[in-house]
Amino acid sequence: MKYFLKIAAMFFLVGFVTILKAQEKPKMVFDKLSNDFGSFKEDAGVQSTDFVFTNKGTVPLVLNNVQASCGCTTPEWTREPVAPGKTGKIKVSYDPRNRPGAFSKTVTVQSNAETPTIVLTISGTVRERELTIAEIYPYQVGVLRAKSSYATFARVLNNETQSQSIELYNDTEAPVKVGIKQAPPYLKATIVPETMAPKSKAVFTVVFSGKEANTYGFVSNRIYLSLNGSDDYNTSLGVSASVEEDFSKLTPAELANAPVVVFEPVTHDFGDIKETKEVEFTFTIKNVGKADLIIRNVRASCGCTAVSPSKSVIKPGEIAPVKTVFNPSGKRGKQSKSITVITNDPKNPTVNLFIESNVLAENQ
Repeated sequence: MKYFLKIAAMFFLVGFVTILKAQEKPKMVFDKLSNDFGSFKEDAGVQSTDFVFTNKGTVPLVLNNVQASCGCTTPEWTREPVAPGKTGKIKVSYDPRNRPGAFSKTVTVQSNAETPTIVLTISGTVRERELTIAEIYPYQVGVLRAKSSYATFARVLNNETQSQSIELYNDTEAPVKVGIKQAPPYLKATIVPETMAPKSKAVFTVVFSGKEANTYGFVSNRIYLSLNGSDDYNTSLGVSASVEEDFSKLTPAELANAPVVVFEPVTHDFGDIKETKEVEFTFTIKNVGKADLIIRNVRASCGCTAVSPSKSVIKPGEIAPVKTVFNPSGKRGKQSKSITVITNDPKNPTVNLFIESNVLAENQ
């Protein structure tokens, strides 16, 4: 009996030791969990640091994954198993390019260690590098450089003026005299100073008159410059605006008695059409308000679309056709074109209509 008890005890001890061995895990100990790069210049380039770790367990340590919180942070790590008592490292690099300011990024380390997830942190402050002239003034305007090539007025009322300025820079070794060669009457442009010394700045200012533009909706044009008396049309700056009617001074009574525009439908699909044949569709516009509805402007998104309202003034209760012709020549596949109609309806002055089609080749 004692013999059998000894045998059972021996098997129990062996099994217990085997279970303990199976439960053993590596222990991952880092020399640091964070690194502060301090303050450095953006043009100093990529900054790197090593996070060194030791396996203080009794079985090999394996890193399953190392993931950075940002694409600007790149980790490289020991790929082979780290034996007990040995060391490995995770190299973490930060790219400061185009990232001025303070930063704090994390790297998540996953392994088979007793603490399976450990988070490392890098931080610092990037001092912005000095920009080049080409970066400050990225647009070429003749021999000059500019911060922008376009003055964009998002919204100009039909009874107001607005101004915008564009900074120019003479990056040449000689003076440049700048003049205004041509501009539409609703644009007034000035350049100060008119003669730019080498490596100097000037300010181009354009004033947009909504009243003199005498139109509604999107307006785009160019102002041509003369450089040192040049007589060509190779140098220009663009100007665009969206001109809207000013309804802000209408009284409640005037709003109640205003025109109201209704389109039926607002979308039409021609379906499959051949590229050699024009198609047409007629939208209807109705004035359900109490005053005359005036069509201020009609503009198609493509020269392939012609729009012909039957009249520009629609009486209360009146319905008028708006004929639309689409020329599919030179186009293939799915097509979607818009038609913008601007009226004096104070609550809904801009309506977009849409035509769609699937243009097939003649032999399809």
